Amino acid sequence: MTGAARLIRNCSVERTLAIVSDTWTFLVLREFYLGAHRFDQIQKVLGVPRSTLSNRLGWLVDADVIVRIPDPNRSNRHEYRLTARGRDLYLVMLSLLRFGDRHLHGGAPVPLRLTHQPCGHEFQPETACSACGENIVATDVRYRDGPGAGFSPAPPQTQRRRRGEPGAFERNRPSSVSRALEIIADRWTFLILRELFLGYRRYEQFSAHLGVSSAILAARLSRLTTRGIIDRTKYQDLPERFEYRLTTIGRDLYLPLIQMLHWGDTWLGQPAPMILTHQACRQDFSPRIVCSCCRAAIAPQDVRYTLGYSLPDSSRLIPEKIKVKSSSPKALAKLESNPVEPTIGSSRRRRATR
Repeated sequence: MTGAARLIRNCSVERTLAIVSDTWTFLVLREFYLGAHRFDQIQKVLGVPRSTLSNRLGWLVDADVIVRIPDPNRSNRHEYRLTARGRDLYLVMLSLLRFGDRHLHGGAPVPLRLTHQPCGHEFQPETACSACGENIVATDVRYRDGPGAGFSPAPPQTQRRRRGEPGAFERNRPSSVSRALEIIADRWTFLILRELFLGYRRYEQFSAHLGVSSAILAARLSRLTTRGIIDRTKYQDLPERFEYRLTTIGRDLYLPLIQMLHWGDTWLGQPAPMILTHQACRQDFSPRIVCSCCRAAIAPQDVRYTLGYSLPDSSRLIPEKIKVKSSSPKALAKLESNPVEPTIGSSRRRRATR
């Protein structure tokens, strides 16, 4: 089958990754959730090339994740605001943060402490069943085909990814999200993980289902094995053949993946290809991000954070609370359910430095 004719599994994770398909895109979004609104704020903290940042911002605007509006305090300048679908991606970010906090710090203090304003407690984001409220673990979920199941022609893939040196994505800002993305920050790795969660174990199965080149597949499997996400076990001697299984750490990546699945089902206008069932309560469910203290569902505007580190003075974000005085009707329509205040994830430490 040629590349042009190749069919791929309908998948909301794949559709989500078509929008946020590399580390820079995730990290640009992270800065929005930490309170940034302007190009220069994001560029200083991330140290990202200006052309790369411009590309990612344009991509997110086209995907209706952010909206570009005139800056009321600076003529001929613009700023960016999250749309409703952009704010909902915050829950994916919290799932990645939780994974990094659990597994990638070696017992050191986490870079970011979260406070749930309604209950007033520091919390950890937990992924819970929408039906019974209990925490989700990968081994207790089953799936079946949904109304959108099937196969569609593979879309052309835009090459927008470039991996830097180790630690490049923590420049100026230690981050559990960054550390998680250092492992899984490309589309192929995510899709290999999806196949593992669907029950596939062998190289030839990944190759057949994904249509990925042998070099890319071998490299991604090697990286996942080295980082302790999967184990490689020989099941045949002549010729040697191996199968791959998720480790305990790897199974925790199920939670960010099903959060992406839920976001894609909610926002991308396609029937759900997959329906999840929680075996503990035997009910179909969607993943909810809840407060580990009060168990209430997390809303982005109800989260505040405290930095466990200091930003360099030249890179410090001090976003202003801005009242929009005038915008185009289209921009105002997109902002209708996206109020300027409160800022998502506003920082106690940052407010204290004003």
